[in-house]
Order: sequence, then C-alpha cells, then structure tokens
Amino acid sequence: MKKIGFLKQCCFFCAFVFFSSSLVASLLACKAKAPVIKAIDPKIGVMGDIISIAGEHFGKERDASYITIAGQEPTASSYFEWTDNLIRVRLPEFGRTGLIYIHKGDLKSNAVLFSNRSKIPEHPQSAPASAGPRIDTVKPGSASIGALISVQGGGFGAMREDRSVRFSWTAENPFLNAENSGKNTIEPFDAGLGYELWTSNEIRLRVPDGAVSGAIEIHTAQGNSAPVFFTVDEKPGVKAFHDKRSWVIAYSVNIQVQDSSTPNTLYLWLPQPAYSSSQPNIALLFCDKEPFVENYRGTTLFQIKDAAAQSNISINVSYVVDVYAVETAVKPQSIKTQSAFLPASYTQNDPLIPSDDPAVTAYAAEIVGRERNPYIKAQKIYEWVIANNAIQNHPLNNNALDVLEQKQADSYSASLLFCALARSAGIPAIPVAGVLIDKNRIAHVHYWAEFWIDGFGWVPLDPALGARAAPAFFSLRDDAESWYFGNIDNQRVSFSRGQNRLSQMDPRGRLAAHKPDYALQDFWEEAVGGITSYSSLWSDIAITGMYTQ
Repeated sequence: MKKIGFLKQCCFFCAFVFFSSSLVASLLACKAKAPVIKAIDPKIGVMGDIISIAGEHFGKERDASYITIAGQEPTASSYFEWTDNLIRVRLPEFGRTGLIYIHKGDLKSNAVLFSNRSKIPEHPQSAPASAGPRIDTVKPGSASIGALISVQGGGFGAMREDRSVRFSWTAENPFLNAENSGKNTIEPFDAGLGYELWTSNEIRLRVPDGAVSGAIEIHTAQGNSAPVFFTVDEKPGVKAFHDKRSWVIAYSVNIQVQDSSTPNTLYLWLPQPAYSSSQPNIALLFCDKEPFVENYRGTTLFQIKDAAAQSNISINVSYVVDVYAVETAVKPQSIKTQSAFLPASYTQNDPLIPSDDPAVTAYAAEIVGRERNPYIKAQKIYEWVIANNAIQNHPLNNNALDVLEQKQADSYSASLLFCALARSAGIPAIPVAGVLIDKNRIAHVHYWAEFWIDGFGWVPLDPALGARAAPAFFSLRDDAESWYFGNIDNQRVSFSRGQNRLSQMDPRGRLAAHKPDYALQDFWEEAVGGITSYSSLWSDIAITGMYTQ
C-alpha cells in the first residue's frame, strides 16, 4: 500500500511539474512577438548569393526558427548569422519571384518580395522577326509607382484596343511563369495614371499601383512579348495583398415598355466590377444578350432597338471576381512628393466632391493645420470625419456639404466628405462604390475611398466601417477605427473607382440617373426616339458563390 501511495505522490508531482512547465511555456508564447522584416539587401539576386534581412524580434539564436523564400527553406549550413535584428543566409534555388518569411515557432513575419535575377531575361540584343510584339528597350529601366515610362520595340499594334502591358504583381502566391503569368500581373487601370500613348513601336504609360520589380510583358491577340526585367523603385512603405476570395456575383435589369413607336432605341449601361490591384482578376461567366460595346468606361453598354409597346426585356449578367485584402505600412518620413504624377481629375472640384466650397476649405485648413505630409494629412482628415460625425449604417441620402451642417453621414456621404476635404488639402482622392458582403452572403451597397501617395500608389480607407457603421451580420474587426485607415478587407466587390464619366449616345436622348447605388456613374439609361413610356427595374447584387484560396 505504501508503495502504491508513493507512486501516486510521484505521479502527482510529475503532473504538477508538467503543468507548471506548460503554463510557463504558454505564458512565454503569449508574450513572444512575431518577427518583423524591415529591409532586405539585396532585393534582387541569384541562388548562392548571401542576403541580409534586417528587422526585429527574430530571436537571439536561430534554434528551430527558419526562413522561407517562395516556400523554399535554406539548409541549416546556409545560415551565416542569426541575431534578434539581423539574419544573413545563402539563397536556395527558387522560382522567378518569391516572398521571404521568417518563421519563429508558431509566429510568422510579414512578407517581403525577393526577385531571382537569373529567371528573368535582360533586354534582348536582337530578336527574330515574328507576328507578335517585341520589346527592345524600356526607358527608364527603373521607376517608381506612377512614373511615366516608354516601352519601345515593334509589333505593338497601331491602337491599344484589347492589348496591354503587364507588370509583375504578387500576393501570397507569388510565382510568375507561363502557366499563371496572367494571374500574377497587373496593368495600368487608372484613367489619369494609365496609358498615354500607344503606337506600333512605342508605348508610353505609367507604372501601375501594385507593380513590383520583375517581368514586364506586352500581351496581344497575336501573342505575348518575351519578358524583360523592370525595377520598381523603393516605395515609402509596404503594400501586401493576401487572403484571396473569389466572389460569384449576378445582377440584372428588366425593362417594361408601356408605349412606343418606331424608330426607337434604348441604351443601358450595366456597371462592371472595377479592375484594380486588389481586384485584378475579373471574368464574365454569363450574359444573355450580346453587348453593343463590351467595355465602355467601366460599363457594358447594351442597345435595344425598336422595342414594341407592352414588351418586356431583361438582361442578366454574372461575373467571378477575385478580391484580396490589402494591408499597407507607409513610412511618412520617406514620402517624396512629385507633383508631375498627379492628374487634375483626382484633385479638382466637382458636383459630387465640392473641394473648393468655402466651408470645405475652411474645415480642411483647420483639420490639417500646418501639416505638410500628405499621408499624415489624410490620416487627420479620416480621424476627424469619424470623430465629428454620426455615421449611420442606413442610407441618409445626403451629400458632403450636408454632413458639415447636419453632422450625420452614411458610407456614401462620409466617403465623399473625406475626398472633398482631402482634395482641398492637396491630396488626390477618389470615392469607391460597390457592395459589402455579410456573413449570410447578402450584398449591401457601400462606399469607401482611396488617396494617392507618390511613389507608393493608392491607399484605401473606409470611414463608415472605421466608425463601426456596418450591416448587422458583417464581420467587423475589433480594431476597426485604426485598421480601416490604410487597409481594406476582402468582404466587398467594387464597381467604380471615382466617377464613371459616360457620354450620351444621342443629343436628343432622355437620360435616367440613379440615386446612390453600387456604382458611381453619370447615368444608367438613355431613351431615344419613340419610346414614350417605360419602366426599369435594376436588381440588387446577388452573391451566388464564394471560393477561398
């Protein structure tokens, strides 16, 4: 009996020691900080080079910690130095482009992009004649986001049409190769920061938001050019794209014609999902009517000719849209303002964004004070909009100036007010319209905004969600107020960035505009000729599917 009692005491003691050790380990794990990569040198190299990684919280010794480059882990003998703020390691073999992570126990660092120079061709000295495009030179060979560059060569085509220049772009799946290059590239998508010239032997364009150092290619129906290496200059911060969600969306318009005579024409502009660095892959799944113009300033234009009285016409479309969450970490002290990058359309006054209104200019001057840094000015304006106005989840049907008087806003007027104040303070800014998707996959019309930082690109923000004005079943973060300045989630689909400026098809046409909806555009319908009475019903956005990576 005594022996058994002794064993019980021993087991109890061991269990106590084990529990205590586990508790201490758990407490230490809770206190441990994730490693943070601040810089790598070099940013472009080849297998066998030694790379230095600077940052913090790496750990005083490597122990079981390790790094990965494009998913590849160096051998233990490849590490030359490992301290709490510096790692020196020899590069393993990996693909063309990869993300560097530091793994410390269950913790993982932020990602930093590294490019494999040996996998990307230099400018070709000579190229065989072919029907496809050919890049001879890119001038300059390196430039910052938004800068103007010239691509020279041949076979580009006399007009751009469906041709494009593709820059390297990377998310958490960073490989760029023949099989998936279309999924990991980005082209210019801004009206004022996009293509400026397209001829058969020269293209002038601006480096698009989201581009990274790597391959640049020209895509045409006759084929794609050989890739040429292009360096995107150091940015004043980091922009990361991650957690891709593929949303399948459907929407429609139904027209009932009550009274008409021939000839008559009805034009309908259906908004398309907006192409951007966080929404780079958009595919049309279904359309039950042939478009008149497939892509007209962010819309699909349909033409209905000679509609009969008492007729019913419907158009149904469906898209799949890849949406990435975006997180930014801007270093304000590193921002260098280069006014040549700023298109007037992003800073000027207009009916939606009254940046020249005396009330707006007075408030903007008071909010930013003597601050000169554009990022800090934008942050001050965002915080003021949230702190000084009651932002509601339900629509109020007011505008930017109404908010200044009423101190009440919805996502629409709060975003327009931010843009008006930002533009008044000299910061390029645009409203973004689309839908917010809740846990039940119900889409809600929603607005947010973006502002431009030279050399960095567009920075997203959402004043309504920052003020916690979200739909009932929307997954809102605990740190919403701070997080929604500079970051954006993947629970949304955008349909317009800025206002889609359309042109009337016939000067005699009768235009129909919409109240604030999931796209910002001048008008949605135009009736010409003998249509004297009709009604239209535009459906809400329906979410018919969702896929995660």
